[in-house]
Amino acid sequence: MSSSARVLIAGQAPGRKVHESGIPFDDASGERLRDWLGLSREEFYDASKVAILPMGFCYPGTGKSGDLPPRPECAEAWRQRLTDQMRELRLTIVIGQYAQAYHMSDERRSLTEAVKDDSSQYESLILIPHPSPRNNIWLAKNPWFVSDVLPTIKERVRAALIESSS
Repeated sequence: MSSSARVLIAGQAPGRKVHESGIPFDDASGERLRDWLGLSREEFYDASKVAILPMGFCYPGTGKSGDLPPRPECAEAWRQRLTDQMRELRLTIVIGQYAQAYHMSDERRSLTEAVKDDSSQYESLILIPHPSPRNNIWLAKNPWFVSDVLPTIKERVRAALIESSS
């Protein structure tokens, strides 16, 4: 993370593979996320452009249907202190229900409703489902996300990054 970053990736917590590699989104979820955002691997990992700050910093373990939720004490202890240092931040990509609950605690609706409600209504936030292959069923049930929402997301990410080069 860098104070010059214009885009913040607000994810959940590292999965097992990422925990082992030490590289955020260095897995199939990361490939899909970079595609959704229209970013190359080099752009995505350029900390001067993109900051990656999950809701939890450690792998929370495995539950019945995937990874456990991120540990809440991480976000409570560090998140505000770190985001306060990102003075050039223009856009936050909110990934999944745990990040949505943190960033939009005053709104009580499903992730699908929030994503479908045109994320462009939020000036500096974009809500997306987790890009995990586990969400292939959600993507199949919600084809509007790829056809209608992703083009706008790519435009907004590109616009935020273009600002950083001026």
